[in-house]
Amino acid sequence: MSADVMTPALLDAVRLRLAASGDEPTPAGVAAALRAQGRLLGDTEVLDVVAALRSEMVGAGPLEGLLAEPDVTDVLVNGPDEVWADRGAGLERTQVRFTDTAAVRRLAQRLASAAGRRLDDARPWVDARLPDGTRLHAVLPPVVVGAPCLSLRVVRTRAFTLEELVAAGSMDGGTAALLRAVLDARLSYLVSGGTGSGKTTLLSCLLGLVPPGERIVLAEDSAELRPRHPHVVRLETRPANQEGAGLVTLRDLVRQALRMRPDRLVVGEVRGPEVLDLLGALNTGHEGGCGTVHANAAGDVPARLEALGAVAGLDRAALHSQLAAALSVVVHLVRDRSGRRRVAEIHVLERGPDGIVGTVPALCGGERGPGWGRLTALCERGRP
Repeated sequence: MSADVMTPALLDAVRLRLAASGDEPTPAGVAAALRAQGRLLGDTEVLDVVAALRSEMVGAGPLEGLLAEPDVTDVLVNGPDEVWADRGAGLERTQVRFTDTAAVRRLAQRLASAAGRRLDDARPWVDARLPDGTRLHAVLPPVVVGAPCLSLRVVRTRAFTLEELVAAGSMDGGTAALLRAVLDARLSYLVSGGTGSGKTTLLSCLLGLVPPGERIVLAEDSAELRPRHPHVVRLETRPANQEGAGLVTLRDLVRQALRMRPDRLVVGEVRGPEVLDLLGALNTGHEGGCGTVHANAAGDVPARLEALGAVAGLDRAALHSQLAAALSVVVHLVRDRSGRRRVAEIHVLERGPDGIVGTVPALCGGERGPGWGRLTALCERGRP
């Protein structure tokens, strides 16, 4: 359909007509709405209007094409004429455009509604998971200056295999073999890294290596982990409703998971008081537990957990005592300037004479570090 026919004014008029009548954007309904506007279009033009309206009313609007691309991991909207996408090599500005700022706001509110969340002037931001698993974050003005801002993180429906990650350059064969050994030995570990470094991708992959006879229980803020495993139970947090009731926190989920006979307890992202329950669980016979945590480097993980424990009211000495007994390995990911996500280092945890837990590099950039002997000993000790 030509641009002079598919005008924003025409689409708005048809949209309002359908909304007033309660009709669905079917070819017949759209044709009637067009006739009411004094426009007589051919079948092809009517179907183009139907497709445009359906995309805007029940799909992701102008973003549908980007979200459908198999290599797109993130779609970011900063305004009606500023849409960015990440295809694995960093952010690129796309040619996708919205008609105006109001169209961006409508899409943000509709996606929030599809996720069962509220987004309006009284609650101008939302962080939720869409029905297809896509992670949505949206902010409305005046909290964000200018136009509404959307961030969409696409979740793969199928987890990568370890071999695929090696082929993609995320790690070499030696690192892959070491990670398999960590899994086989049922060592507890955390995957650390910055936002978008591939923590969830790697953790989903590693969970797929867990023996099929073991039960995995996942506790997540937003259900993003998709391990290829036959026995997975997925728990997800829930925000409070408009009356302030019904809140389910990650800490609640960890406590419930402990009662569900997990062979592997997984916390999707440790970022609050749930660190106490996770460390407590890993100290009570739940071997092989794991999760992710935001950190700048593997060596910063103990300090990060210490800060989270302090928020929960646990003093430094108590947290490091728990940490020393609960966690064995930190796998740290980075995203380099080319956009490639890779395993940068693997550390083991070691408690010093002062009782404070630190990390010791076992593998950094493919080179063995001073913690290599300790890590291989832990893997040997944990082998069945």
